[in-house]
Amino acid sequence: MKELTIDELEPGMELARTILNDDMVVILSENTLLTKAHITRLEFLNVPYVYVKDEYELSPNYQNVMAMFNRSNAFAAQYREVVHEVNDIFTSTLKDNQIPAEKTKELVKEDLMPMSKQSGAIDYLYELNHMADDVYNHSIRVSILAGVIGKWLLMPSRQVTDLITAGFLHDIGKVHFPERLQNRQVETLKGEDFETYQQHTYDGYKILATSPELSEGIKMAALQHHEAMDGTGIPDAIGGDKIHQFARIIAIADLYDNITTEREGFVRQTPFAAIAKITELMYSKLDPEICVVILKRIKDAFLGSTVVLNNGLTGTILRYPDDLAIHPLIKIDQDNIIDLNEHRGIKIVEYNAK
Repeated sequence: MKELTIDELEPGMELARTILNDDMVVILSENTLLTKAHITRLEFLNVPYVYVKDEYELSPNYQNVMAMFNRSNAFAAQYREVVHEVNDIFTSTLKDNQIPAEKTKELVKEDLMPMSKQSGAIDYLYELNHMADDVYNHSIRVSILAGVIGKWLLMPSRQVTDLITAGFLHDIGKVHFPERLQNRQVETLKGEDFETYQQHTYDGYKILATSPELSEGIKMAALQHHEAMDGTGIPDAIGGDKIHQFARIIAIADLYDNITTEREGFVRQTPFAAIAKITELMYSKLDPEICVVILKRIKDAFLGSTVVLNNGLTGTILRYPDDLAIHPLIKIDQDNIIDLNEHRGIKIVEYNAK
């Protein structure tokens, strides 16, 4: 990669690193193709320099070699291929108001299922958190997360396949969204926009209802993934066992991805922020039995990982004090361990997979 001043930037260059401000808010994400407007904005914000990809990093040979010798890069390469297929599936669904069932089934079997089985899937997805937050990327990530969760819950293989499909299709109703709402967060919507947002759950269910080969769980996940166990969700404000198990699982995967995905204009967050939120909501809006399994497995996955704190210190994840603890213990050195549950002002701002 090359370090360049703003004066040296040209439209068409590709960012090699995400640009953050002093408050950890994302200005531009890694892999962004710079435009004249981007460069003007960076100049206005007094960004002194940025890192862009050099000619070697952009060459097909480099991409192929990196994919061959690094599992993470191989995962990323497969992920990028899948995005194109997903785009085609969603476009076809918008045109015909019916999913291309065989193409979807093949995508799940040949790509999404194997990706979810990879032991480093959680880390690999976080490394891709700078990818677009559009419905295509979100649907891929939620489907892979759903597959990981299904494995953690010891579900039969056939059920996991359906769960991955449910994760992939949970937001299919958004194909009818107006462009201005595509990447908006539900918390920011009011009035007519909020009503339109709710409609995507009904629209998704109607689209999937025309495909008899899809299981009821897949269809109910599209309808109910925004419902809450305490009955405060949307669109029908049902709760408890009235919410299908698939929808309860997808709700957690959806929440995790929404928190950990990098978005321009928002504070960049780590998986530990997602763990904290799931722990906070597990006895109100989320299914506690599913949450307990997820939290146990995902916390174990992060043990030993290197993190950077907002006080500038670097440490490793030592352990969580107990199963219900929201935050981990951080080992700074042999003599210093910080319990983030007792020091709420100290937060993890950077996470690097071990």
